[in-house]
Amino acid sequence: MESISIIGGGIAGLALAACLDHSRFEVTVYEKRPELPVVGTVLAMWPNAQRALETVGILEDVRRCSPAVSSGALRNAAGAPWVSFDEKNVVAVSRVDLLRLLDAAVPDSVRRITRRVETVPSGADLVVGADGVHSAVRRSVWGAQTSARLTPYLAVRGVVPSPVNPDHVGEYWGRGDLFGIGPIATGTLWFASYRSELGPTGIDVASTLEEARRRYSGHGPAIRQVLAGATPGLTLAQRIWTIPLLRSYVRGNTILIGDAAHAMTPNLGRGACESLVDAATLAGLLNTRPRAEALRTYDRSRRLRTQGISLASSAMGRVALAETAQPLRD
Repeated sequence: MESISIIGGGIAGLALAACLDHSRFEVTVYEKRPELPVVGTVLAMWPNAQRALETVGILEDVRRCSPAVSSGALRNAAGAPWVSFDEKNVVAVSRVDLLRLLDAAVPDSVRRITRRVETVPSGADLVVGADGVHSAVRRSVWGAQTSARLTPYLAVRGVVPSPVNPDHVGEYWGRGDLFGIGPIATGTLWFASYRSELGPTGIDVASTLEEARRRYSGHGPAIRQVLAGATPGLTLAQRIWTIPLLRSYVRGNTILIGDAAHAMTPNLGRGACESLVDAATLAGLLNTRPRAEALRTYDRSRRLRTQGISLASSAMGRVALAETAQPLRD
């Protein structure tokens, strides 16, 4: 049997471990966290990601966890809608639920090692870097020049345990900031992004919430109401990082998937989707083709697409978070 070491037990790594043919591969997953997270944002699963979830075998379970999302609107900071959108083809699932379902889909034959990986483990026939934007695998094999790059933006996300008002669902664009409100099974999901000097590490969530309340104090009542109910225990705050475009996702017997390969800004809501498609695509190729051919085909089929989405997401972020050009944008 060929051996595969997957570095990272997040969305991409767990999905890959669940999809590989375990009669052909001896799989080991390295993950630094001893437990799954208990707080996370809601992820929109577009049709391509839903097909990947079907490959994993958890699509129906994900749908059962999904709150009803039928429509929303892109709005100005005061809440007046610019354009409405229909989300009937989109499934929304919390990151916490998605990771729980992916984790349960990984067969018992997969070996799990709980520790932080700083250098690429030796001995495996194939090493898969699924260790996120700050990938140690990418830095070790592709070089320090591929290290994550800090953007000036802060992402704040949380859950308020009260039902969402359907008339408030959508994304609000202000001058240099945005705010989103959506449904989640346990209440209301919210997210915000704007320029901030906080961080980049060790960000205090309570201080972040106070900063956000000041930042959005002049925005619409729906935003102020959500922030008034937000608590540090149900909120995450982190700076947004990206990575440079890579010339290849494959180098020798090492391959990158998910954010390790193409970390992007969250403005198109496609990061988790593309991570799932990466995993399902790579597993399908490895299960049916010789390894060298599978890796070449994966790189050809996924690199240009994901890098195109990454560039589009960055462009959307610049428009959404426009400051001096905000009146023209509106």
